[in-house]
Amino acid sequence: MKRSRILLLALCFIGGIAAALTLRNQQTTAKGTLGNDRLFKVEDTDRIGRIYLVHRDGETVDLKRKGRKWVYNDGYQARPNAMDNLLHAIGTIQMKYKPAEAAVGNMVRDLAAHGIKVEIYDRQGERMKTYYVGGGTADERGTHVIMDGAEQPYVAHLPGWEGNLRFRYNLRGDDWRDKSVFAEEHEKVTRISVEYPRQKDKSFVLEKKGNNLEVKPYYPTTPEAKSPPAPGRAEAYLYEYESMVAEAFENNNPRQDSIRQTLPFSIIRVARTDGSTREVRLWPVRPLVTMWESVGETPQQPVERYFAGTDKGDFFLVQHRVFRRILMPYSSFFAEAKE
Repeated sequence: MKRSRILLLALCFIGGIAAALTLRNQQTTAKGTLGNDRLFKVEDTDRIGRIYLVHRDGETVDLKRKGRKWVYNDGYQARPNAMDNLLHAIGTIQMKYKPAEAAVGNMVRDLAAHGIKVEIYDRQGERMKTYYVGGGTADERGTHVIMDGAEQPYVAHLPGWEGNLRFRYNLRGDDWRDKSVFAEEHEKVTRISVEYPRQKDKSFVLEKKGNNLEVKPYYPTTPEAKSPPAPGRAEAYLYEYESMVAEAFENNNPRQDSIRQTLPFSIIRVARTDGSTREVRLWPVRPLVTMWESVGETPQQPVERYFAGTDKGDFFLVQHRVFRRILMPYSSFFAEAKE
């Protein structure tokens, strides 16, 4: 009787160990190879150095981290908001549910036809993850995804946010680009000239002279102001060039060439300490008229937008309410300015 009881206890002990080992193996398997096809997010997005996106039509998007900024296709600064949205998606995307078997076929066909390949690399160039992002579910609350090399697709989402997350990966061309017309570091600017070809007396040059800023007429025929400079006005004006952002790119505007051949309302040139320069020309998006109406003239409809053409080839649409801060007349820098 005693021996039977000891044998029973031993069998229970061995059984308990076996059950524990089986459970641990199941948990390890779920977290390991069999679970990798559903682990889409990158926990630490600060480790990411490159994101390479490939569309089914062959268009590629190459985003690389350069210091604190991101560069698009090795030639342009990436738009910060677009990068923030993409990195948030990459850092939080997770499986929402495993679809029913009946839905898998359609999901696979969608991913094959429309999937965006997403390759993520760390700062050392080592690949971290590769997966495909397809279309949205019928209710637009989830997105089809599949890990590279896997057979099982899933529906993914961003926790706490409802919607199709594909659009965060699906920007094209200029939509990835930073829309800054001017993004100058004020300490690196040596000279700014603002020319108004139709209103020469409004044109001016702002130039650094040691620790001071001097404002003079652009044209030698314009008499210099007799009033003293308005305190701090030139310094405040220089700081405006740190962030002057366009509303949109207009690089595909069919009228671009003909617009560039007309006389601009304003020509703005910036020179920097490293010898580089930037030139931007502005054309009102309506018949060319003066901004500062003279006495006796028929009042004109206010300018709301301009086309802005740069010397690097870009063509923007910009808003007057933004650019009015740098479209100042010469006299505005002096204490008794009336304009």
